[in-house]
Amino acid sequence: MRRTGQTLCLIAALSCAVPAWAQPVGLPTLGAASSAELSPGVERLLGQAIMEQGRHDPTYIADLDINQYLTQLGRKLAAHAPQSLSQDITVFAVRDPSINAFALPGGYIGINSGLVTTTDTESELAGVLAHEIGHVMQRHIARGITQQSQGTGLMVASLVGALLAALAGQGDLAMGVATFGQAATIDRQLGFSRSAEQEADRAGFQMLNQTGFNPRGMLTMFRKLTNASRLNEGAGGGYASTHPLSIQRMSDIENRVANLPSGKDTLDAQYWFVRSRLALIQARSNEDTRRLQQSFESEAKKTSGSRQAAALYGLAWLHWKSGDLVQAGQLLDQANAVQPAPQLALLEISLARAGSAAAAVDTSAQAWKQWPNSQAVADAHARALQAAGKHAQAVEFLRTVIKKWSHVPEFQQLLATSLEHQGHKVQAHEAMATYFEQTGALPTAMEHLQQARRLSDDFYEQSRLDTRIRALRDHLENRRALLEPFRK
Repeated sequence: MRRTGQTLCLIAALSCAVPAWAQPVGLPTLGAASSAELSPGVERLLGQAIMEQGRHDPTYIADLDINQYLTQLGRKLAAHAPQSLSQDITVFAVRDPSINAFALPGGYIGINSGLVTTTDTESELAGVLAHEIGHVMQRHIARGITQQSQGTGLMVASLVGALLAALAGQGDLAMGVATFGQAATIDRQLGFSRSAEQEADRAGFQMLNQTGFNPRGMLTMFRKLTNASRLNEGAGGGYASTHPLSIQRMSDIENRVANLPSGKDTLDAQYWFVRSRLALIQARSNEDTRRLQQSFESEAKKTSGSRQAAALYGLAWLHWKSGDLVQAGQLLDQANAVQPAPQLALLEISLARAGSAAAAVDTSAQAWKQWPNSQAVADAHARALQAAGKHAQAVEFLRTVIKKWSHVPEFQQLLATSLEHQGHKVQAHEAMATYFEQTGALPTAMEHLQQARRLSDDFYEQSRLDTRIRALRDHLENRRALLEPFRK
């Protein structure tokens, strides 16, 4: 989305066009007016539009391991929400050292790498995520947009205009939606009231408690955020600026914690490994890497269990990147002796790939047997098969994986690659059509289906493709019909 300054940011344009938006007063209600103006279906379309372009943003972390963990954590919390959600929760990571998180329309929640690396327990991370889910539950983003646009309708009309043009295959959708960096400021621009923020706190607190996390994690994290805000006063962009941490909110959480029995934080190995992985991705300079190595070395000596294993993983990863494969392998052996994890298996596959393609296939096959619930391990095994020229095996494997995770677009893209190598061009275009359909680029999906139709000379295959083309065309028309009332 950030195309060397050429992308027009809608949010920035709106902030100039509407310099003084009204503040939503109190907790937005579920009244007929707000729901009629921005239904859950339209809200989802807006979120999908931002995510379609957002996946090309250089700060978007396209890491199956990280985003699978974050989304599973979010949905685990959402399952215990005080009231049902109108949107499925999807959580993704953004490479940004600032301590921040943000909710987009449609149940999408972004977590900055800096926020995760600042936490010391999974309960602290879950506390922030539960608060964001509280906003989704109350539809604060959607209703905030509606309230801000009641006077001129500019925000909704501009977003919808860009969407309608994109659905027609015209123009660049990136010219009409916000980048992640600017989307992260939507909360501040909408200016949710104190009561809305407090309601999100209470909903999040309940989710934490009922999910089995230590609710004190929310309190300790909010204290960290408050301290970080004081240290960086005037810098802007932090979580405390988008979600003001008032004394009233802090007191409310403290009172709720005081009435609970003492609790302990659960030790989830995935949390520590994802935290280390995000710290590695976040490091951009030699100085960042040096400090990170010192931090990992300290944790490897002073901690135990999964946290120690995750620190050893971080050190092994740094040695692998520097080309010291022997030391990386030795550190991996130490980490595995402490706490096996899919992240260690993924690094082992990378080390094996440096030896030979066949070694990578064998290592990744063993990893898949050990970690059959890891999307990242499945991805690594499929890529190892492709690198070894075993495209028939890759197709068979990917079809099995897609049955398990039918809505993960990356597997469709890998499938298309192997089908193309086998000469199955029609099926390859079909797989790419599914990929673009799942990532929200419906016109591009339609183009691939039409190309597949032109390449086929089989009557039954053509009939099947015609059926799918009609279904996708109907889907496009339904989206246009859903958006049309918001054009003006």
